[in-house]
Amino acid sequence: MNGHNACIVVEDLWFQYTEEIVALRGINLEIPDGAFVAVLGQNGSGKTTLVKHFNGLLKPTRGRVTVYGQDTATLPVGRLARTVGYVFQNPDHQIFCPTTREEIEFGPRNLDLPPEEVERRTEEALEYFGLTKHADDPPALLGFGLRRKITIAAVYAMRPQIFILDEPTTGLDWRSSMDMLRLVQDLHRAGHTILLITHDMKIAAEFSELCLVLRDGEVLLFDDTRSVFRQSDVLRQSQIEPPQILLLAKRMASLGMPDDVLTVREFCDAYVALRRSR
Repeated sequence: MNGHNACIVVEDLWFQYTEEIVALRGINLEIPDGAFVAVLGQNGSGKTTLVKHFNGLLKPTRGRVTVYGQDTATLPVGRLARTVGYVFQNPDHQIFCPTTREEIEFGPRNLDLPPEEVERRTEEALEYFGLTKHADDPPALLGFGLRRKITIAAVYAMRPQIFILDEPTTGLDWRSSMDMLRLVQDLHRAGHTILLITHDMKIAAEFSELCLVLRDGEVLLFDDTRSVFRQSDVLRQSQIEPPQILLLAKRMASLGMPDDVLTVREFCDAYVALRRSR
């Protein structure tokens, strides 16, 4: 990747939880500013451990991580939160205020912003995420999907340039997942860098520009999404299967179907073009 426009640079990053448990092994990586990256890999591959270095929740055992040129090991988490927003996998690990409004206000208030700016950001976040009617409700009484939205809205109100979302669709039905991902896609279109940890290859194929695949604490692949999913033999080393629609297209390659389609829409368009050419 091109270093001059990288927002995150990882240099020879090692991390050990204990002497026996080595979670990351010499990772070198550059995340382009404004990219939408799906972070893939089996449980225990190092996904969450890696991204927690980007907002300072973890510090390297060895090596270096910089965000916009600043070494994360030298900065407090509160300072990094202005630049890197982290949305936890379980919203109940993040929510603690008595009302939705207070939950969203908490971050901006702790940035020492003027009260009118805190209020402006809070109202904007409530509206952007469709939470205005729940502003005075206790989050604990709301459904899982709404609690998930509240956690992202709370991070959004802090205006970070980089969003890290750890399995944001877990526990959501397909419609709620798509609503959530469209909001994330809007953030990306507005210029934010998105790092999305997911086990859902369909989501990775549909929304991400780049895929980062980890295995046993090392980078197995990091490339544009289409190129990554073309490498099915390499992906199997990480026990990852490409999206089903791509596997179907490969089985139809002898009939003239492109073997690198990523989405149902691409498959349908290719199928119609194939029928017309006959």
